[in-house]
Amino acid sequence: MFLYLSIATALSVILATISFWLPLITPDLEKLSPYECGFDPLGSARLPYSMRFFLIAILFLLFDLEIALLLPAPWATQLSSPTTTIFWLSLIILLLTAGFIYEWLQAGLEWAE
Repeated sequence: MFLYLSIATALSVILATISFWLPLITPDLEKLSPYECGFDPLGSARLPYSMRFFLIAILFLLFDLEIALLLPAPWATQLSSPTTTIFWLSLIILLLTAGFIYEWLQAGLEWAE
């Protein structure tokens, strides 16, 4: 076990050292030229994202999780109390639908302002 741990640690240190040393090589004329799309490669790569992008992404994750929660629903008939399970599944769907309608009415889903 110690041998595996030492090999993994040594390999990690070697790869981290190479990753810091390798970019220090001086770039040539081809690397300093603009990309085909015309962007300056030496400019800032940190462009601010719109909060609407994050809102759409979070809504996508919520409804994706809703599908994951509803996958066991067909097996609810095999449980001792299927009506309770179906009630909770319906409650989850109603809450998420109410949240979706609220976002829709507040114009939170509009991409352009």
